[in-house]
Amino acid sequence: QVQVVESGGGLVQPGGSLRLSCAASGSIFGIYTMGWYRQDPGKQRELVAAITTGGTTTYVDSVKGRFTISMDNAKKTMYLQMNSLKPEDTAVYYCKLNRLGSGYWGQGIQVTVSS
Repeated sequence: QVQVVESGGGLVQPGGSLRLSCAASGSIFGIYTMGWYRQDPGKQRELVAAITTGGTTTYVDSVKGRFTISMDNAKKTMYLQMNSLKPEDTAVYYCKLNRLGSGYWGQGIQVTVSS
């Protein structure tokens, strides 16, 4: 059974930084992708950034140049470094692992950007 658990959210002022972590456990080996999604109440969940075990990354336009996704393959942990945070980045952030056609979601973690 694969599990993913997020950590590192919280409240930060505009312009500040946060680092989210997503630790995966279970039967994980070979090639897989991990990604960060976010969702505001009343809005659709959107992909923020994704990374493969080979290191290929992708970002939504609104976070390019501010967010950096990375992965420690040995620890099976993914990170999202978020800099220059804006109020519109406020959302619940979810981690997802995709492998062999199956997707595994974390429970979500709140990020609030407010003064």
